[in-house]
Amino acid sequence: MGLAVLRSACKARSGMSLQDDLTAAADEELDRAMTLGWRELARLTPWGDTFEGFTPEGRDVCFERAYMWEHDAGGDIRVEVTVYEPRSFEDGVRLTRLITKDGSDG
Repeated sequence: MGLAVLRSACKARSGMSLQDDLTAAADEELDRAMTLGWRELARLTPWGDTFEGFTPEGRDVCFERAYMWEHDAGGDIRVEVTVYEPRSFEDGVRLTRLITKDGSDG
């Protein structure tokens, strides 16, 4: 069975829409992105990366992860994850969270 057939079978089983699938992938990646603390990230911020991967439904997508200062350098860090199909960035999903300098939930 080819990869495309497996992906189609997965989609047929769960029936997740494209937007729901992209959102689920972005949420998972954002959870991973939030595992580093402010102290570790402050040395790297601003920083970003783009890489290819798969959504929970098996769609080929691009993931963009970025760490940037929310306001002033040395303050809170905004973590931003965007997930999109390679041919349609504009239809992707972007989620953000804060890692606060004081350690509170952003």
